Amino acid sequence: MPIVKVELWTGRTKEQKAELAQAITDAVVNIARTTPDETIVIFQDVDKENWSKAGKLASEW
Repeated sequence: MPIVKVELWTGRTKEQKAELAQAITDAVVNIARTTPDETIVIFQDVDKENWSKAGKLASEW
């Protein structure tokens, strides 16, 4: 059972997540030779103040 975890900045719409979930599921089914029922996609929203790159918080970019 493939599990794909996607971390995103907070702010994506339900529709965007649904479209992304379908695209990820389709890719996993085609490449990993599994079924949609066995494929799990987990979205985790992360606030920009909880994400940094090159020592700078994303909320400061």
